[in-house]
Amino acid sequence: MCSRDCCSGPGGSHRGNTCADKKGAKSGSITGEKIIPTPQSLLYPYEVIEEIADFITKGSGMRPKIGIICGSGLGSLADIIQDPKIFEYEKIPNFPVSTVEGHAGRLVVGTLEGATVMAMQGRFHFYEGYPLAKCSMPVRVMKLCGVEYLFATNAAGGINPRFAVGDIMLMHDHVNMLGFAGNSPLQGPNDPRFGPRFPALVNSYNKDLINKAIEIGKAMGIESNIHVGVYSCLGGPNYETIAELKALRMMGVDAVGMSTVHEVITARHCDMKVFAFSLITNKCATEYSDKKDDEANHDEVMAVAKNRQKACCELVSRLIREIHMASA
Repeated sequence: MCSRDCCSGPGGSHRGNTCADKKGAKSGSITGEKIIPTPQSLLYPYEVIEEIADFITKGSGMRPKIGIICGSGLGSLADIIQDPKIFEYEKIPNFPVSTVEGHAGRLVVGTLEGATVMAMQGRFHFYEGYPLAKCSMPVRVMKLCGVEYLFATNAAGGINPRFAVGDIMLMHDHVNMLGFAGNSPLQGPNDPRFGPRFPALVNSYNKDLINKAIEIGKAMGIESNIHVGVYSCLGGPNYETIAELKALRMMGVDAVGMSTVHEVITARHCDMKVFAFSLITNKCATEYSDKKDDEANHDEVMAVAKNRQKACCELVSRLIREIHMASA
């Protein structure tokens, strides 16, 4: 058996058709089977998601109420969780593995400001070769673990000229460019145990949580660094061209990245309340220039995230405290 995709999937598992099979099919000695792509919704059926959730809840002894997805360089959000139970992605059955710098690849379950929480230190991206259903599968795991609120964070490029590096943009809407290209985490047969066939996405981002976050920003003394805006997700891993950035700005987009939107779609599909923010790690160049400084790079993203992680952690902690106190 060879190591090509025709013979093996992730981890070298056999997929049914070897090169010899294909050669035989061409010669007419063996009838070749037609390979039909699996619909995204069938990659992780309800029963598999349930098994993963059971593994986590039994291993942690908790049913978390709040789920957190840590963006690039924002893994410190999970480091402030108390009494943590840590699960390496590679040790969770049927779980993908994160491959990007700044994404540790761990699931952390514990308490924060009195609330039970679970946090992903590392998310999965479309550009890593994962289908969107696999990228957003952990959100469904969170739901079956008991999560009611999803906090999604990301590092993003600022398109809005009012934004400065280090600012925080609270997401109140998004433009799904991957969806424009016909990609959705909900493609394929719908399982009503997760949610409806045609979920509405108007008001996907919880207004009460946005308003509370604004008030928290004022109390922290960072009111001038807090904005509310529209995020757009592109496929990556390449950064955007100037023409693309100009087009996005004309569409009303304030910040751009390579994640989050499909996670939000999945969360709203299963009726979770969503709060999301972008840490602006670079200003997008919207005018043509020969300056190298205008080019986005991952090192800059990581450096800015490190410098602003304290403010991000405090914002998240205080908002979780508000949720916990309101439900106590």
